[in-house]
Amino acid sequence: MDGSDRLTLRVIDSLAKVPSAAWDACAGTNPFVGHAFLQALEESGSATDETGWLSRHLLLEDGAGTLIGAAPLYLKSHSYGEYVFDHGWAAAYEHAGGRYYPKLQVAVPFTPVPGPRLLLRPNAMADATCSLIAGLIEVAKRSEVSSLHVTFPTAADCDALAEAGFLRRVGRQFHWENHGYRSFDEFLAALNARKRKQIRRERREANATVAIEMLSGGGLKTRHWDAFFRFYISTSDRKWGSPYLTREFFDLLGQRMADKVLLVMAKHDGRYVAGALNLIGPDTLYGRNWGCIGDFPFLHFEACYYRAIEFAIASGLKRVEAGAQGAHKIQRGYLPQPTYSAHWIRDPGFRRAVEDFLRREAVAVENEMEELVEGLSPFRRENDGP
Repeated sequence: MDGSDRLTLRVIDSLAKVPSAAWDACAGTNPFVGHAFLQALEESGSATDETGWLSRHLLLEDGAGTLIGAAPLYLKSHSYGEYVFDHGWAAAYEHAGGRYYPKLQVAVPFTPVPGPRLLLRPNAMADATCSLIAGLIEVAKRSEVSSLHVTFPTAADCDALAEAGFLRRVGRQFHWENHGYRSFDEFLAALNARKRKQIRRERREANATVAIEMLSGGGLKTRHWDAFFRFYISTSDRKWGSPYLTREFFDLLGQRMADKVLLVMAKHDGRYVAGALNLIGPDTLYGRNWGCIGDFPFLHFEACYYRAIEFAIASGLKRVEAGAQGAHKIQRGYLPQPTYSAHWIRDPGFRRAVEDFLRREAVAVENEMEELVEGLSPFRRENDGP
């Protein structure tokens, strides 16, 4: 025994304290948990103590000091930017005399994208997952927080957390699946005639007044980020009241991850008027942010959904994940898929109440997904005509 099998845990307050290669050896290929993306959030001032996201990243190292596991962990003073809503839990707990905040959150800030949250090297020892989960619980106990939440983990991560005593929560998003389509028209052929006609009309009207550019890698320039940030701010002001991401974040994204960015930009009369930001994974295109100034019918559908599908087909990607919410996506080929979160609750009485709520909520979510597919799916059924 040389001691290399001895595991140790430590907490750091900045991702800058971890070499990017060491972190990414655990994070794998998902762009959102990579060092570049998470560090851009911190360095740009988007996810910091001042914005309510205090970094408390958990590292798991072997006896030789090699990083073999990690979790992007934050101490939160609010529940914004998470997309798994627990405001009702907070209100109920505090009404009963408890103190819900601060809480701990394993997450990618402002990013409702399913992916790994328990980050492990591929050759990590068998008990590394259990050690990482135990470390998260220990941090929660020592921090004396009310709760610890892991949002948008993979199903496998969620299973491991549930085995360790976390409560499982089921949500849903809308994802487009590539069934080997060779073109957008071939995808349309899988839809019923009414939906094909509707989508063709929407695309025709959307492209009648704008010119659309698909930008990635070296094609991304400062002027594109300047324009997109204007759209992002405009949309944030209308929907949420204050933007989460700073202008510097987009610069860092362009500098460090340009080859993983797909920016769909629309011009009207020679001026950019709308844009949709996507990140490119090994087999998935992830839709992230959209913004528009002006009124352009169906442009949102064209820029965010139809162009994403075209890109995925041309690039051989397996799916497009179009972000949180939006049942209107189902009529455009994006079907409901389950998402997960896992929750450790300190107070036994509060845990029982949350567990009961989650049991009932899961049934409602499952029923809703079935009803949406049955009632709104645009795909042809066996008895449909051509």
